[in-house]
Amino acid sequence: MASPRFWRFVTLEVIPIALIALPMTLVIITGEIDLSVASILGLTCTVMGQLWLWGISSLPVLIAVALLIGALLGAVNGLFVTAFGLPSLAVTIGTLALYRGLAYVVLGDRAVADYPPEWTTGAIAAIPGLTIPWMIIVVAVLAVLFGLVLHATPIGRGLYAMGNNAEAARFTGINVARTKFWLFVATGAMSALAGVFWTLRYASARADNGNGLELAVVAAVLLGGVSIFGGRGRLIGVIAAVILLGTLRNALQLAYVPANTLTIITGSLLIVSVVGPNVAGMLRERWRRRRPATPCTRSEDTPWQPEIGSSRWRCPPRSASPSAVAPVRSRPPPSPPRAAARPRPRSRRD
Repeated sequence: MASPRFWRFVTLEVIPIALIALPMTLVIITGEIDLSVASILGLTCTVMGQLWLWGISSLPVLIAVALLIGALLGAVNGLFVTAFGLPSLAVTIGTLALYRGLAYVVLGDRAVADYPPEWTTGAIAAIPGLTIPWMIIVVAVLAVLFGLVLHATPIGRGLYAMGNNAEAARFTGINVARTKFWLFVATGAMSALAGVFWTLRYASARADNGNGLELAVVAAVLLGGVSIFGGRGRLIGVIAAVILLGTLRNALQLAYVPANTLTIITGSLLIVSVVGPNVAGMLRERWRRRRPATPCTRSEDTPWQPEIGSSRWRCPPRSASPSAVAPVRSRPPPSPPRAAARPRPRSRRD
């Protein structure tokens, strides 16, 4: 199972998922989602096939047109979400069906499969001396770029802020609508790039290319630790989840597991990745509430904080440790003022 041939097919399996999961991570961190990515992939495949039938035989031109169409389709999603204030879930469910229907309008039930062999073999050619296809280098470079944007720039910090509280992020000067719009554009362009790779890998442009791929992409992002509610997640976890999911899918395919079973397994992983963190948080909160309060005893190693105006002292917070909380020195409480001495009564002699 760990043969070089196996890992070659795993790499070919994860490349389109990884290409779409990179911008999808940023979209979900902001609290949005794009479910039309697989339909954008299929529509760009059919456009490439139709342009080839019309006699456009330049691969760079086909790739440029596909990326442009993908960006425009993503811009449509972003326009509905940001300009009209519609929820991204409802918008992208609608465009999922719309774009897939347009793919059938463009090419119908036909399949374009007469691409030049140098195109199809070059797309999956291996790195010299290895069995891994060279396209993984493109994925790695894009992953580094997205990781730097997310974790090392003010843009990334703004994305987390939008996911936690969009209104607060807007008050801090972040243009929430414009940022989300360009994220949808980037998602569409990356989906189109995945469509180009899909077409050349299978040497076939069909309207049903990538059908159901959005389920694997969202499952990989959420399984990688990104919160479905936004504001939390890291790109390295998403990449690890993409590799895990691709390995699992390829292993099941080698075991002749039906495609329907693969869909069931992917959907189950998606449910676990959403429900698991919430259940764990609920159990942790319940355990914290039921834990009995421990009595606080003063010792030499226990820092204490005197209350103002009295000689009593209180224990530090439960999360604080003796080494984390510095002892607070305070003056002893002032002693009560001494009563004035009564004058001695005069005697008769005086």
